[in-house]
Amino acid sequence: MRVGVGSGNPVKRRAVERVLESSRGRDLAAERSADPTTVAVESVPVPSGVSEQPTGHAETIAGAENRAETVLDAGAYDLGVGIEGGVARFDGAEELFLVMWAAIDDGSQMGRGSGPSVALPADVSARIAGGEELGPVMDDVLDTSGIARRGGAAGALTAGRVDRADALATAVAGALGPFVSDLY
Repeated sequence: MRVGVGSGNPVKRRAVERVLESSRGRDLAAERSADPTTVAVESVPVPSGVSEQPTGHAETIAGAENRAETVLDAGAYDLGVGIEGGVARFDGAEELFLVMWAAIDDGSQMGRGSGPSVALPADVSARIAGGEELGPVMDDVLDTSGIARRGGAAGALTAGRVDRADALATAVAGALGPFVSDLY
């Protein structure tokens, strides 16, 4: 069984691997009548079809769905996984939040799940409202580079209590639900 992750970012691939390794692929393999030891996760860099800085839940979800669908078009994958991070607001809260969504597509059904949301500091939100992207803003604030390929904004904003791969894995696990649970 081949699972394609619609990104070249190793953190996104690691998030999918964590979800599948937590069950050793058993649930997924049973659903697909496959041997769990032969579940392979591969990075498949594909475009999201949305802006570099997705804003709002709808655009972030669309990016995840586009990636999942495009992976299936890119090769002989049993499942396409799309993961997209963005920023969005929630009714009842004033802050802008980091959000993350995952979509899993097998060609006939799509599962969707979201990860934890973390409020962004006011100065970071202001820069994003001014047209900057979260990753480069966080790199600047932290005086680093490539934060999106490591612990991510989620890791920085929680002092490492939630790293990006863990946060994205939560979204992936939610999106996997329709493929491993008979409740759908």
